Amino acid sequence: MNFEKHLESYLNEEEIKKLLESLKQESKHAVLLNTRKMNDEEFLKLYPDVVKHPVVPHAYLYDKDKYPLGKSVYHLLGCFYLQEPSAMVPAFLLNANEDDVVLDMCAAPGGKTVQTSFLMNNKGLIVSNDLSRQRAGSILENVERLGIGNVIITSNDLSLIYKNYLNKFDKIILDAPCSGSGMFRKEEKMLLDWSYNKVLKNQEIQKQLIDIAYEMLKPGGILVYSTCSFSLEEDEMVIEHLLSHTDAETVNITHPMFYISKKHPYGIHLFPHIFPGEGHYICLVKKPGLLIKKKPEEKVYKNKYNLKFTNIYDFSHVLFGIDEIINIKPLNIVRIGVKIGEDFKGQIKYDYHYAHYIDSFVQEYELNDEQLKLYFNGETLNVPNYQSYLLLKYKGKSIDIAKGDGRIIKNHLPKGLRTKL
Repeated sequence: MNFEKHLESYLNEEEIKKLLESLKQESKHAVLLNTRKMNDEEFLKLYPDVVKHPVVPHAYLYDKDKYPLGKSVYHLLGCFYLQEPSAMVPAFLLNANEDDVVLDMCAAPGGKTVQTSFLMNNKGLIVSNDLSRQRAGSILENVERLGIGNVIITSNDLSLIYKNYLNKFDKIILDAPCSGSGMFRKEEKMLLDWSYNKVLKNQEIQKQLIDIAYEMLKPGGILVYSTCSFSLEEDEMVIEHLLSHTDAETVNITHPMFYISKKHPYGIHLFPHIFPGEGHYICLVKKPGLLIKKKPEEKVYKNKYNLKFTNIYDFSHVLFGIDEIINIKPLNIVRIGVKIGEDFKGQIKYDYHYAHYIDSFVQEYELNDEQLKLYFNGETLNVPNYQSYLLLKYKGKSIDIAKGDGRIIKNHLPKGLRTKL
């Protein structure tokens, strides 16, 4: 069965024609603001020729040839996250709150974790998991650059440990592995690699994952299931599978740009001929019951470093801080909260992650354009009269915590992050 014939299971001839025609067009690009570091007004002054995302606030569609945002210094400073326009919608619809405990089951490269953290104002807790340890590393890179501190990054096969977390999470993101037909425009190899057998193999994995997810969801909790596939088998039929043997309920979602199948009215499709993106399927699922959340506790900072984290972890003199916590014993942890830095006999050599997490420090120094170029190139700065550690900033945005010796400011930027501006 070829791809076009396959679509006939739920789309009519005219809809299929429009969808296939849209796959020949250029891909769309979008950016999501980290409003802790850059607001909409400031962004629009820098990049006036962008278009508001039709659904997601603080998000914009842009022309990557006109605005190569990935090469911008503001990208390095963690002011925004580049994301496919359709992929922004699931986390927005889930609408996590500051007091939620969230699980992102198949999280790499981390876009939905990032967006969820933004919505939670860097509070609450997100467990961001990916089966692949290597792919989980891409989540870490984004979490550090964006200064995110409410995330535990893990690399686990959740099917082996999910019983430790039954009815544990207020909200769950399941962006399931799929056949990837929603990536045809971006990657031609995805089209060449597509087969109906691949769809069916992925469907079996998706059914297993959504069953596990539902077990871990609290009564009253919400699960968002999404794929970048146009296949009924990987989308509505996975939801129908869950509904067939649990008490799960679907949540209605409406918008003029959302397509709902008349034959299988579960969830929505973001088709590229209707919505400015590559394509996504999204369904919100609720577990019946009253959602009971942990009562917020007054934060008490009991640590010798006087750092504002309720939990400090010391792993071989490397310090990590986080406020909310969960049972971490079954987890293969890649990062827990914020990497604060290394403890040398009671004095901390601060990490890049901590520098991007904080907004202020005891000593601060604002770099000019030339100093910024020098610092990102890995060079020391000829700046006298500064002793000990200080937070370097550019236009009010944190760069790094470096150390002055009274004559110069030494460069502490990790070598992998150094670049010519």
